[in-house]
Amino acid sequence: MSDWQGLDEFVAVANAGSFSGGARVLGTSATRMSRVIALLELRLQAQLFDRTTRTVVLTDTGQALLDPCKRVLQERDDVLASVNQQGEPQGELRVTCSAAMGERFVAPILQRYAMRYPKLGITIELTNRIVDLVAEGYDLAIRTGEMPDSSLIRVRVASRDLVTCASPAYLDRADEVKVIDDLVHHECLIGTSQIWRFRDGERDVAFKPRGRWRCNSGGAVLQAALDNMGICQLPEFYVSSSVSDGRLVSVLGDCKPKQEAIWAVYPHRRHLLPKIRGAISILKLDLGNAIARAGADKLRPAYWASEALEALDGVKGR
Repeated sequence: MSDWQGLDEFVAVANAGSFSGGARVLGTSATRMSRVIALLELRLQAQLFDRTTRTVVLTDTGQALLDPCKRVLQERDDVLASVNQQGEPQGELRVTCSAAMGERFVAPILQRYAMRYPKLGITIELTNRIVDLVAEGYDLAIRTGEMPDSSLIRVRVASRDLVTCASPAYLDRADEVKVIDDLVHHECLIGTSQIWRFRDGERDVAFKPRGRWRCNSGGAVLQAALDNMGICQLPEFYVSSSVSDGRLVSVLGDCKPKQEAIWAVYPHRRHLLPKIRGAISILKLDLGNAIARAGADKLRPAYWASEALEALDGVKGR
């Protein structure tokens, strides 16, 4: 018996919660599933499931093995898929992205990507922490701003504007903000980024804000600015409607930084799989447009332009 035999059956039963459910997934019988897993347990000298007449529950050993086995099987499927580079996107695509950008922009785009390809499954983890793609088994991350040198590959898929602003009531009671250094005398509302970016003539300037309000949610920082607590620097899509209706006022407009890059980041692979290549292509086609629409105070889910849909068929042959 191969050392690999039984892993597909083990994962199928664990996912389905029963031998019969796992058998339906693999197109075989519950009797065969039970026999194969029993042989796997014998080889491992460990019980993977607690079985009753009604339920099948993972043991502690089975629970510990489940995620590593899923990764092994996904790697196997990816290797086989890479043999045929002209194939359509398929398999499981795991993506991580910051919460706000992911919910508003990336998730709607990738949802339509999944709808286009029925053999493709997508899992999106929305988190503001920096995920270790290799250690945690992710295929792709969407990240913003400066990217340190690393073994990861990055592709610029879009850009976004940053706006520094505060409420009129706060500015009425505070010192004037004429130059970047004036910010040291102000309450700064600090979000995910610990450094604010500016442009002074031909020179890029990094400013480290200080203040008594910090939160890794852009929405919470925006609300603090609207409640007259201080000055914030946020992506334009957060503040555009508040600036346009006068609830917030842009400051240091002459020092507006260059657009912040948005990157698709993935681990180095000799063969870039169709599922990853296709996701990057679609994000390049539509993410920038979606953010621009939101910056124009059209805060609605990001749907593809018709040319983006048509371009999907071209992804397979690249």
